[in-house]
Amino acid sequence: MHILNFAHPLTDLQLEQINSLLQPQTVEKVHQIPVQFDPAENFLPQLETLLSAIPLTTVELQSLPILINLPSLNSIAALLLTSLHGRMGYFPSILRLRSKLNQTPPVFEVAEIINLQSLRDQSRSERY
Repeated sequence: MHILNFAHPLTDLQLEQINSLLQPQTVEKVHQIPVQFDPAENFLPQLETLLSAIPLTTVELQSLPILINLPSLNSIAALLLTSLHGRMGYFPSILRLRSKLNQTPPVFEVAEIINLQSLRDQSRSERY
């Protein structure tokens, strides 16, 4: 599994949690892709710059098992998912992290892996 990480770097403990959830697959590589958008500028040109930073070819995006750790800003996450869907041909699975209670500094653990394509397929069956 290749992780496209558009958020804070994943810790060793988080990678262990991901591997546990992925069984029998394991994380092969984490691609750390920094996200820094200027809110005063249009997002679409900045999205193109972000997409060009993904170190995978079009063929790899369509054929490798990929897991996404989304950026935290919702509008960037929506743009990124839309573009990735177009390039991959399906919605990728995403990580959901949650903060542990009463931890200083904040500590985040992997809560779940969400298969967006399965959610989309299920939602299509509920369409009138």
